[in-house]
Amino acid sequence: MKINQLTGLIAAPFTPMHPDGSLNLDIIPDYYRLLKANNNTGAFICGSTGEGVSLTLEEKKSVAEAWARATEQDKDFKVITLVGGTCLQDAIDLARHAQSVNLYAVSFTAPFYFKPANVQMLAACCQAVADAVPEMPFYYYHIPVLTGVNFSMIDLLREVDGRINNFVGIKYTHEDFMDFLSCLHFANSKYDLLWGRDENLLSALVLGAKGGVGSTYNYAAPLYHQLIDAFNQGDLKKAQALQQQSIDMISLLGKYGGIATGKAYMKLVGLDCGEFRLPVKNMSPQSFEAFQQEVQALSFETYKSRNPQLVESNKF
Repeated sequence: MKINQLTGLIAAPFTPMHPDGSLNLDIIPDYYRLLKANNNTGAFICGSTGEGVSLTLEEKKSVAEAWARATEQDKDFKVITLVGGTCLQDAIDLARHAQSVNLYAVSFTAPFYFKPANVQMLAACCQAVADAVPEMPFYYYHIPVLTGVNFSMIDLLREVDGRINNFVGIKYTHEDFMDFLSCLHFANSKYDLLWGRDENLLSALVLGAKGGVGSTYNYAAPLYHQLIDAFNQGDLKKAQALQQQSIDMISLLGKYGGIATGKAYMKLVGLDCGEFRLPVKNMSPQSFEAFQQEVQALSFETYKSRNPQLVESNKF
């Protein structure tokens, strides 16, 4: 399989929920338009940000179908879906479903209950899923902070190279820059390495990253486009300042409870995605008021993603 190197910002969308916790798929066309209007080049659905581990098998399929419908006329916008990790048969089922609805690629993360004992076992798990959809690009999703599986990815590439023909790359959500650089250079830079830490995107760009997957690209894509442009123009001082703005914004996630804070940011760009499911803690109304004040102090209005629906209605 010819490996395409994806570039630019690939958002990791939140899965929209109704107040009762059921899926709110009706807003996904508007979600796609928001991402497209802010020059995101794709979407990585049902991942950590998308609460994939909290969705049923049928719900994941419904989310995939909704994104497939919303983007079917836009072949330049790449939709990748995370098909899971713990149950290989479910992951295979989801991969085949993703292929049937014409998504661009599938991704798979390490089994995190019964963990693979070594990188060879991890490669075998990847192969079981990738072989089910041999014509579809397959990405491994490296996020050891959540899976507890932390083999060097250069060792995984050595294991799968020439063995899994549709293994095209890694979504790399970890801070091991030595390993990341080795992966970038492996086999004459054959594989697609997508950076997964928004708060240190600049460091990854220095090493040679060309594309990134992140949650904050949902609501602050203009900030990162400015950062990338500054880096490409050699204005490192400006790029550093923009990365610091990103860090200041991301620091509020930790202050206000973690990953669910991202959905609060989405409300501020005019796309209400509801709340996270248990066991994730959501923000109280009182905390949301304090959060809004802190966001305003960060000049969020100057770099937030522009919602075309609100622009049309003159609310922006």
